[in-house]
Amino acid sequence: MTSFSYGSKWPQYRVQWNQMEAINQDAADLYRALAEEAIDHKSRYMGVELETDVPWMLIAALHMREASFDWDTYLGNGQPLDQVTTWVPEGRGPFDTWEDGAIDALQYDGLDEVIDWRLEKMLFNAEAYNGAGYHNKGLPSPYIWSLTNIQEPGKYTSDGNFDPNHYDTQPGCAGLLYAINKLNPPSQYQREEATPTWFDMSRIHIVIREIRTRLQGE
Repeated sequence: MTSFSYGSKWPQYRVQWNQMEAINQDAADLYRALAEEAIDHKSRYMGVELETDVPWMLIAALHMREASFDWDTYLGNGQPLDQVTTWVPEGRGPFDTWEDGAIDALQYDGLDEVIDWRLEKMLFNAEAYNGAGYHNKGLPSPYIWSLTNIQEPGKYTSDGNFDPNHYDTQPGCAGLLYAINKLNPPSQYQREEATPTWFDMSRIHIVIREIRTRLQGE
């Protein structure tokens, strides 16, 4: 199994995103409704983006997945803002506002230090936010791919407890990111590009030499 690193995961995300479809029309309609709700609150998400440099649509996806868009909860785990957290991450808060808690959660996980936010990097950091448990089992994470054709059976029903037959029915981050991209034209994602198979870096010095020879002959 490959390590859980961006370098090893982004080519997989790239293929999965390109192949992704909602599992049925009900799921597609749900993602559209969720995207509309996220876009309605874009200004609040963008306020946190300004403080952390984390893309607002990723913040919205994490908010949807962790707390079903509940503004009275901590972005890191969905617990109430006015309490000290007892789930991972433990000991955070209490917070006066949702924004304060969101900034803390993103900084706690180091997302404010990420640069060059491409789509595949959003997917990787969303999965990392939830943990590498599904990767370690060789499964696409339902935290990302739930209710799409990429999802496979299997879910951690609680911390450390994995049910191989459980099918996660909570919407995933990828479906929401896709719907936001379609409904909100400014949300156009930069993509990672695969190196063409014909481009062999081991021959680059030969190619450069041939170009120089041709230019000298002109």
